[in-house]
Amino acid sequence: MTVIVTESLSKRYPRVTALDRLSVDIAPGVTGLVGANGAGKSTLIKILLGLAPATEGTAHVLGLDVTKDGSTIRERVGYMPEHDCLPPDVSATEFVVHMARMSGLPPTAARERTADTLRHVGLYEERYRPIGGYSTGMKQRVKLAQALVHDPQLVFLDEPTNGLDPVGRDEMLGLIRRVHTDFGISVLVTSHLLGELERTCDHVVVIDGGKLLRSSATDEFTQVTTSLAVEVTDTDTHPDGTEALRAALVSAGAAVSTDAAGAASVVSSGHLLYVEAPGEETYDLVRDTVAGLGLGLIRMEQRRHRIAEVFSTADAAAGTPATVPATAGAPHATQDGGAHDAA
Repeated sequence: MTVIVTESLSKRYPRVTALDRLSVDIAPGVTGLVGANGAGKSTLIKILLGLAPATEGTAHVLGLDVTKDGSTIRERVGYMPEHDCLPPDVSATEFVVHMARMSGLPPTAARERTADTLRHVGLYEERYRPIGGYSTGMKQRVKLAQALVHDPQLVFLDEPTNGLDPVGRDEMLGLIRRVHTDFGISVLVTSHLLGELERTCDHVVVIDGGKLLRSSATDEFTQVTTSLAVEVTDTDTHPDGTEALRAALVSAGAAVSTDAAGAASVVSSGHLLYVEAPGEETYDLVRDTVAGLGLGLIRMEQRRHRIAEVFSTADAAAGTPATVPATAGAPHATQDGGAHDAA
């Protein structure tokens, strides 16, 4: 079963092609849509909602043709826009009830659904305050609530963590997962922070220049590699423990890098070493070398691929510089041997 199907979908403007023969099937679950600015993400959402016509090709949402059934699609789909578009002088309750009524719910049901939805997104205690006094995180939750209030089968979330601090971002990602696990609503979420998609989505669709670059299950993107990620402490004897370990391992004949193999232009670890491990003996070598230098071993684990490497690999094959979204590359060392996007 699929919730979204496109076939040779194209959208051309006089000077630019936003979508170029895009064919993709999206199954129920939480799906990430990723691409650099100008890749065609927003254009695709507008077409799927029946708000913009395609130049050619076809698209179906929940089995409905976007060219013929736009109003029906919008009844069954929720949409959370990227930009702040909330009225500052009304409360969250007033606004979400209004959106529920716009979606066709009768007054009593609209009020009941609003209370339940605001409780789900964590705004129940603040529901009567004017939205203008809300923090950015609270405003994002209001936008999520209005997308969910009419109990849709599918929601489009456009950059739902935009402007949030690390804690707020983690909370929003948790809410997104619960939308599917608790209520069975499928989610299509766009983000330029690739680590978020690795943590949240079951499936990831990558588009670049309006073309499909890859569509795969998340665990296929992040499969284990043959290299080890090693992190060690510094000591008085070795103020730069990472460099001391690197030099010792190289002298022992190991293949060592400070960049993730195959993604040197994407990931610069700083305090991580990547050691090629063709066999178990490499684990023993690293352990013994760390002990011999008197360093503390923080972690030694197999590195996983990152979604960002899809862009690097594609650009390398084309002979062009990497086009990873600018905000996707600043890592911090919490991922399995790799690095999540920085806050």
